[in-house]
Amino acid sequence: MWRPRTERVLDWTGMHGYGPSTYGDGFADVYDEWYDSVLVTDEAVDILAGLADGGSLLELGVGTGRLAIPLAARGLRVTGIDASAAMLAELRRKPGGELVDAVGLDMRDPYPGDPYDVVFVAYNTLFNVTDVADQRLVFGRVAAALRPGGAFVVEAFVPAGTDAAPPGGAAPPMDLRQLAAERVVLSVHRHDAANQRVEGSYIELSNRHGVRLRPWSIRYCTPEQLDDMAGSVGLVMERRCSTWSGAPYTCDAEHHVTTYRLPD
Repeated sequence: MWRPRTERVLDWTGMHGYGPSTYGDGFADVYDEWYDSVLVTDEAVDILAGLADGGSLLELGVGTGRLAIPLAARGLRVTGIDASAAMLAELRRKPGGELVDAVGLDMRDPYPGDPYDVVFVAYNTLFNVTDVADQRLVFGRVAAALRPGGAFVVEAFVPAGTDAAPPGGAAPPMDLRQLAAERVVLSVHRHDAANQRVEGSYIELSNRHGVRLRPWSIRYCTPEQLDDMAGSVGLVMERRCSTWSGAPYTCDAEHHVTTYRLPD
């Protein structure tokens, strides 16, 4: 598992101009293409549909609708929120996108609609909330949006120790990600281990688009830290697996899918 270099980044103040919609606006046009090979969709949809049991779901950071659209196609009531208008535009132009109630909201805002049977946040999206107090706020929003007995499902990577960022997150600090005759993609990042923050940007150089920056920023958490946030708002950890297909969670797992439950 990747571990970052030990030298400290001085004068960490966060990425200037970065906001709730920055990631989505920067990646909306390439998200499905770039991430298709690392995302698990069919198994996730099966698990979430089973938890909803014909009820309603809310996805935080719905993005391009990878999970929300097939869930809605099964006849479930699906609401998706995202701070990025560009991501929501990609969702709405897809076949079946009209089945999802897509709302332009940040995860920290109060959530729309009636109490939900399932709220979920997939593939590290919770870590896009880059302040620990705001992450706790999200858990509070979720607890308020769930019906009694409802489930909150979190999919995220597991940090490899106290000084580690995502597996494959960005090592070394500058890296060549894609090389083609018409396009080059570089990745740069910096890591603040003390505050569990990593931020960076993909720099795309192409004949067609010139220079394109795609910035990202995360504040990662251990599963135990997530459990603490959940417990503080009355959510109880019900199940933790290392994959959507239900592989057991072990001490060397790189990812986890955790289901929290709001007691009746």
